[in-house]
Amino acid sequence: MSLPPPNASAKLSAPIDLPLVRRLFSTPARVAESDFLRREVSARMLERLLLIKIEPQRVLDAGCGEGADIAALQKRFSDAQVVGLDGAFNMVALAREHQLAAQSAVNRLLNKWLPAANPGGGASLACADFAQLPFAPNALDMVWSNLALHWHPQPDRVFAEWRRVLRVEGLLMFSCFGPDTFKELRTAFEAVDADPHSLPFVDMHDFGDMLVNAGFSTPVMDMEAITVTYDSPQRLLADLRAWGGNPLESRRRERLRGFTLQALDRQRGADGKIPLSFEVIYGHAFRPVPKTTASGEAIIRFDLPRK
Repeated sequence: MSLPPPNASAKLSAPIDLPLVRRLFSTPARVAESDFLRREVSARMLERLLLIKIEPQRVLDAGCGEGADIAALQKRFSDAQVVGLDGAFNMVALAREHQLAAQSAVNRLLNKWLPAANPGGGASLACADFAQLPFAPNALDMVWSNLALHWHPQPDRVFAEWRRVLRVEGLLMFSCFGPDTFKELRTAFEAVDADPHSLPFVDMHDFGDMLVNAGFSTPVMDMEAITVTYDSPQRLLADLRAWGGNPLESRRRERLRGFTLQALDRQRGADGKIPLSFEVIYGHAFRPVPKTTASGEAIIRFDLPRK
């Protein structure tokens, strides 16, 4: 599926080459090496979700990848329809393969003859840009996005689009990387040159402002630091490539591998391991009840006593 580039006038979080991001994530085997952290962050998001009272009927997993969170959301909300969406077509295809593999011959027979035994009948899947969703306004009760938002150059447009497709009082819940992510890599490259070699991830407070500007109410933002350690700089760089590499339009293409390996190797701790930091941002917000009509007239609500 061919997707248009962002509008030049739109606000950019960073000069991210979005078509390149899609190509980088179009090789699932390459990305799989970094999936351990996605699973960990997903588990922590689900723990937070337990504290929120919501029973959605239609849920979107934005950035579904191979579909692991689709299964977790379907288990959490057994009566809901879960829709998986990703910008990389090969990821969507792999998610479909996983769905078919998980559905045994007995379950397929039950779905055919007793549809009510499995109301979801498997998640729907789509390939699209986060900022151009193929859904009507007010179509969803919940949008979930795990470690995907930071790869989009226009998070303000994404938030506005997510609000558009959410119903009133619908929930947005997401995680993404913050500014301290890959700080060891930036330190290593500072010994080589002053050019950017990783994304300048958006600050948590800036995301909160974007949510408010997009029309969400009382966003709740939180963050935590996670450190992964490596035995070798080669393995660390391999995982970095699995995370998506450097998708900046301003990236340099000359080889700096030897200098980078040496600089990373000098960062070994007392345990002999090389650390790699991740600042993980968590956010959730609701689409509020409107206070004005489309024409700008104020809406006044009266809570009448029940008889």
